[in-house]
Amino acid sequence: VQLQASGGGLVQAGDSLRLSCATSGRTFSGYGMGWFRQAPGKERDFVAGIVEGGGSRYYADFVKDRFTISRDNAKNLVYLQMNSLKPEDTAVYYCAASTHPPITLSSSYDYWGQGTLVTVSS
Repeated sequence: VQLQASGGGLVQAGDSLRLSCATSGRTFSGYGMGWFRQAPGKERDFVAGIVEGGGSRYYADFVKDRFTISRDNAKNLVYLQMNSLKPEDTAVYYCAASTHPPITLSSSYDYWGQGTLVTVSS
């Protein structure tokens, strides 16, 4: 499975961005999908996850009510809509594919994309 994240950029606090992750290879609909982020000098953190059918979604507390994860199984895409961005959201964002739960843990993910940089200025 190959994953390609895109949509990052430089925005101001309060702005919105939508990240996309395109997948190829094995059946996309069979994977739980997640977004993680890593800020400079910090560990990689779970941001959001969505199960194979899209029926359940999980979010880190620091993005609840601001970020929304979604997927389009017909297009092999997963999205992260980010609203009300804050400077502390600045990080490289990674999408990942998981074949087993729990999708809130990075250890559950088998495939990772290359990351897309999001920079939020104050």
